[in-house]
Amino acid sequence: MSRPGRDDVPDRLYTLTGGRSRPGSDAFDLVTLVVTESAPVPGMQSEHAAILRMCERPMAVVEIAAELGLPVSIVRILLSDLLDAGRISARHPRAADAAHRLPDLDLLEQVLVGLRNL
Repeated sequence: MSRPGRDDVPDRLYTLTGGRSRPGSDAFDLVTLVVTESAPVPGMQSEHAAILRMCERPMAVVEIAAELGLPVSIVRILLSDLLDAGRISARHPRAADAAHRLPDLDLLEQVLVGLRNL
């Protein structure tokens, strides 16, 4: 039984990444959301173009890897290329949620005043 991306000839994966084994950025983990910032251009690597087409709406790195049938490590390298070129933007969903979870400064001041009054 063949597993896409895992049983591929290693030469293909080596070619896809230009021989690199690590992404140029640590911006991507499995749940990082990727959104296209520009359309594919003629002559672009087919995997890069496919990523740009599928990420017109936010898509997680793990979903991109599954859709392409490639290992996540390879997809992270391809995404790093696109991020460096300004063709995609990436954000971690936890970073957006964290800003909403911070308490209001006025509320913190009221709590502090209340504690001092005790």
